Amino acid sequence: MFYFFNLIQSHDISDHDLVLLLRQGNEGAYTEIYNRYKWLLHAHAYKKLGDRDATNDVIQELFTNLWIKREDIVLMSTLSAYLYTAIRNRVLNIIEHREVESKYIDSLSDFATQYTGGTDHLVRKNQLSAIIEKEIAALPPKMREVFELSRKSHLSHKEIAKKLQISEETVKKQMKNALKELRNRLGPLLYLILLSKL
Repeated sequence: MFYFFNLIQSHDISDHDLVLLLRQGNEGAYTEIYNRYKWLLHAHAYKKLGDRDATNDVIQELFTNLWIKREDIVLMSTLSAYLYTAIRNRVLNIIEHREVESKYIDSLSDFATQYTGGTDHLVRKNQLSAIIEKEIAALPPKMREVFELSRKSHLSHKEIAKKLQISEETVKKQMKNALKELRNRLGPLLYLILLSKL
């Protein structure tokens, strides 16, 4: 085993032998597979998804699953082909899920527009707006500040970053977290009403 470990460390071992060792529970083999293919698979997934967080999640899921099911791995061709097929299938599932979710949100959005439209619903609409504002006010201070600069002042991420002296990446993260918090707190209908105001 020590001999194999040294081979793994020096990157001399073939993919085929790595898989044999992986199936035996060799952690060094698993680490070498991860190091050989992580960034290639990451680049492939990111090109399709365009989302860094989603890409990181899908890579983590792939390699976690690889270790858990290591004893059941059967290669029909090469390890690289096996991993690319696995990542492709996961990416396609995410894209398909996004399309379904998008159609669902569109249908809810139509309903929300009808629900809040017209003078008969003015009082109810104001009540819903008050609920939304209350939840925005309950966000953590920095997150709320970033969200309101975007929502009320209509500043770009770059302008917010300059104003608050933080990075654009931090602004994007704060906005993403704010929308996630509000979606969880408000539920689908009120969340869509909020989005219609942004």
